[in-house]
Amino acid sequence: MTAMNWLAVYPEIFLLVMACVVALADLFVTDPRRTPTHVLTLLTLIGVGGMHWVLFNEGQTAYAMNRMVITDPMGHLLALFATIAVAVTLVYARPYAASREMLKGELYSLSLFSLLGISIMVSGNNLLTLYLGLEVMSLSLYSLVALRRDHAQSTEAAMKYFVLGALASGFLLYGMSMMYGATGSIDLGQIFDAIGKGEVNRQVLVFGLVFIVSGLAFKLGAVPFHMWLPDVYQGAPTAATLLIAGAPKIAAFGMTMRLLVDGMLGLAVDWQQMLIVLAVCSLLVGNLAAIAQTNLKRMLAYSTIAQMGFLLLGLLAGVVNGNTLSAANAYSSSMFYIITYVVTTLGTFGLIMLMARAGFEADEITDLAGLHRRSPTLAAVMGIFMFSLAGVPPMVGFYAKLAVLQALISTNDALHLQLAIFAVVMSLIGAFYYLRIVKVMYFDEPTDTSPIVTPTGARTVLSLNGAAVLLLGILPGSLMAMCAQAIVKALAT
Repeated sequence: MTAMNWLAVYPEIFLLVMACVVALADLFVTDPRRTPTHVLTLLTLIGVGGMHWVLFNEGQTAYAMNRMVITDPMGHLLALFATIAVAVTLVYARPYAASREMLKGELYSLSLFSLLGISIMVSGNNLLTLYLGLEVMSLSLYSLVALRRDHAQSTEAAMKYFVLGALASGFLLYGMSMMYGATGSIDLGQIFDAIGKGEVNRQVLVFGLVFIVSGLAFKLGAVPFHMWLPDVYQGAPTAATLLIAGAPKIAAFGMTMRLLVDGMLGLAVDWQQMLIVLAVCSLLVGNLAAIAQTNLKRMLAYSTIAQMGFLLLGLLAGVVNGNTLSAANAYSSSMFYIITYVVTTLGTFGLIMLMARAGFEADEITDLAGLHRRSPTLAAVMGIFMFSLAGVPPMVGFYAKLAVLQALISTNDALHLQLAIFAVVMSLIGAFYYLRIVKVMYFDEPTDTSPIVTPTGARTVLSLNGAAVLLLGILPGSLMAMCAQAIVKALAT
């Protein structure tokens, strides 16, 4: 292995070492607010993010560990934003966790281990590596959901997440085993070559592909594999909910790109048909079910399902009739979409955590009534997030949706045009429940008139989060160019 190969996996090695250091160092921390652990974790995340940023700017593609790992600009960019997501989540989560006896070393060490799994998922070049990353991330998240051991609702959510997550992992592993049986390899490059040569049993491949797509759909939260998502989002402590709703969505996108594009692009005709069904069902069920919700976290769960439907539209527009010219445009649009969605999601759940206090979760829509009178800043920031999720300009959500629709329409395919029209109609329906939040904040009478006290650090990060959503909508070119650069180089390997 060359020095360049070692350099390529330095962020993951550093993250693994520091996750262990944080777990051990916390044993000697006596401060109930876990200040040393908190600072050490954030410094670790800054270091990891810096490494990914440097490697992304170098723009090189390298293989490590006997080609089991590939490090390219796409992997580094996804890992960078996943690192930012975890760091922001921990800033929001600290006051929330402190009031619920969750501020323990496990919160920090498990968050770092989940990020390690995410980093492996977005850089895996081997079926075994990808599955290992998935399990490292998933097992950490199961534990985080159950961190409040004396809270029945959280324990129930953890059990549902664990059981259904294990089922999805089984689907994925079974599909991978069939891919290995059909192609004789677990290396994505060799699988790609075997499919391209047509020297394999196509029926076995497609059968295995069904299981792989099912497992990926579970991790994305797409219908009909969405059953876990509303219950887990609502039942988990909001800090754990955000750890599930943020960075893991980036990981799911990265793993989907590695498996379906890097390894199985020759089966695009088959998996695109599956993605069409998943996208249409997710947009329909997610938007319609969200309208009926009164719990804010549950509403955001169904919103996530609908947003993942939009993401899938970009993925299925990549290759049309064997023509790969539109692939970079489509996949970069989906990449831009998932990154901006996560940035917005961080703020929505972050605000819920800042409004919560001991014995009060602030997770009902009515809890936001009259928020404008109690805290104009929080109401304005939440309004930005809701407008972005609804796709209202000039928020970044509008440009993200526009980019995906443009990628769909540019294929000049009649079915894709119909899908684009359907997506627009669903977005109009979805705008109702997002704008309802704005109406509740600005026009309903407050049920609680007590002042909202928020820590300065978390409040500052929330304001920056809202500013990022607005500025990325006004000036999306830089991030879109970074996504396009990353995808082009990933497709070239």
